[in-house]
Amino acid sequence: MKKLFFIGLILCICCVSWAKIDKSNLRILYVGGSGNIETSLGIVDSVAFRKDVQERMASYENMLKQYFNTVEVIHAGEYFPELSARYDVTVMDGIPDPILPAYTNKDSSGRVIDFKRAGYLPEDFDRPMVMIADMGERLGRRIGLKTDWYCLCLDADAHHFRAEHPIFHRPFPVKITVRMKPTPSDAYHYAYYLDGPMPDSIPMWQVQTKGYMTHEGFRVGMVSRPWGFEDSPDAEYISSGVCAKTLDAVAIGRHGNFLHWGFSASPADMTEEAKAVFANAIVYIADFAGQKPIARKFNDRIATRDYLKEKKYLSTRQAWQERLKWDKQSDKEILQKQKNVLAKKERGEKLLPQEEGLLDYTPQKPISYVDFVKRYQKEEFDRFGTDEKAYAAYYDHNRAYFYGGKGMYTLTIDEDVKSLGIPNNDLRLLDVAIGMLEKGQEAEKANRILSRYTLCRFSTPQEWREWFEANKKRLFFTEAGGWLFLVNSRDAMSGNDYHVRDVQPQTRQLPEIKVTDDKNPVQVAVGLGNVANGNIEIVVRMKIHNGYHIYANVSKLDPFIPTTIEIKLPEGYRPVGKLQKPSFKSFNDRGTTIYEDEAVFRQEISGSGKGEIHTKIGYQCCDTHICMPPTEINYVVQIK
Repeated sequence: MKKLFFIGLILCICCVSWAKIDKSNLRILYVGGSGNIETSLGIVDSVAFRKDVQERMASYENMLKQYFNTVEVIHAGEYFPELSARYDVTVMDGIPDPILPAYTNKDSSGRVIDFKRAGYLPEDFDRPMVMIADMGERLGRRIGLKTDWYCLCLDADAHHFRAEHPIFHRPFPVKITVRMKPTPSDAYHYAYYLDGPMPDSIPMWQVQTKGYMTHEGFRVGMVSRPWGFEDSPDAEYISSGVCAKTLDAVAIGRHGNFLHWGFSASPADMTEEAKAVFANAIVYIADFAGQKPIARKFNDRIATRDYLKEKKYLSTRQAWQERLKWDKQSDKEILQKQKNVLAKKERGEKLLPQEEGLLDYTPQKPISYVDFVKRYQKEEFDRFGTDEKAYAAYYDHNRAYFYGGKGMYTLTIDEDVKSLGIPNNDLRLLDVAIGMLEKGQEAEKANRILSRYTLCRFSTPQEWREWFEANKKRLFFTEAGGWLFLVNSRDAMSGNDYHVRDVQPQTRQLPEIKVTDDKNPVQVAVGLGNVANGNIEIVVRMKIHNGYHIYANVSKLDPFIPTTIEIKLPEGYRPVGKLQKPSFKSFNDRGTTIYEDEAVFRQEISGSGKGEIHTKIGYQCCDTHICMPPTEINYVVQIK
């Protein structure tokens, strides 16, 4: 966790009093459309909400015109990205019409394997922008901003702010009053992230005169995840705030030409000092015109190495005991709320949607220590059980080799990197991998490493070496941005193009297969292919003769045999994710499904060395008249 910024009980960053504000000549576009009412709490009266939006827009217009000579105010429905080119800074406080639709990709079982929010800005958008409250997530998710949705739980006070930052000093004079206040209670749940003891109170300054904790129905602010926020030169943490997460959750921060102002209040409910800081933030971000983000956080739940602190903690009896304590206290509080709701219902009063949900609450049986560790350690539990010391040693010893570039909150040991004894965030790793290619030593491993940790896809060792030597002084490693070495440059040819990961590898070919007929209605072939990230994939291809089928899923009410694929890997290899299965068709109304024509299964694996992959394929083939006996075929494929 970053250093805590403790300052005195009362701090005046600037104690100069000004009777008149010297206005800035920056041209400001304010885009409204949101209100002060928290709409997530239930149904909001549409007339009241429209009035609230208009009042909020008017409040921002009045405040901005106190600091800037040129201010334009529009509703989000009128905004389009090109409009920002006419202004020095755009302040986004509403959601415009999307320029790209939301995207959902599902596998054959209907499980969502990829989801993308609607897009409101192009990826190359480089105009300065201030995003208020949850706009940082809603507008920034599709283009990979670090201003993600860690928690919609930001209240009224700021803390752990960088007092030396320009937004607290200039160009408009600021007088900030800092007082010691109790540490937010929820922060204690994340004490294991701290490098030292949790303080019982911390210095704070008031940003808003209202907040959701003290004013029911008031709009809630948003904090972004702190882990990896500053692991790229294009981003900076500025301040945290009172919320339900860690003490370093990002309430104010910058990523490229975007500034996240996570607090939710309109100027009507801001303190005078917060108005000046907000105006300074607008002036500050104006200097980043043309400086679009370099690192992109397309996976908001990507694991960084900070996650190891949580993994270690969640293997301990201390964590389990604290969980029991918190669960007991939570049950007590919710049951009391439930009691109040029941009394309200008996009085015949109308219940809010969240109150209706309380009526269904029933306390759960306390979780056992074994189940607690199993829940949070997953695969590691099979190795270490409830051995706290073993978990700590495992995470500490392998810290330099963990990789979190795939999946959500997932860390796995990169055996390729570990075999070289070089941390995966050490620039020497690229140098050594390129050297392996130049010497013709373990070329497959070298290619996997270079593909995994860069966005370059060169075909020769010479091209790799030329790129590395030209950029090594500008390379940095980002975990939040995908566990990658990127070049501190906005040059399109520098090797920072994330879209190379969207390109399917040319070697993704199917193994050759024999022709089917009525005597041989199913033909099977097994082969190996390459994945874009440098890994290998096992491909099982099953060709099914016209008029025949094999079974995908079989209902308990049917006697058929489903298709199974069992893979045994050689030492040094492990599966990456689950077996990818093809799409199937419905067979009957009992839930049995079938494959027809062709079925291709893929299993990605990672590792190094030679060996044999043993694959066992089981299936039953039928047509409309007869079912053949179950068949089992074994294949052995060599990794050379």
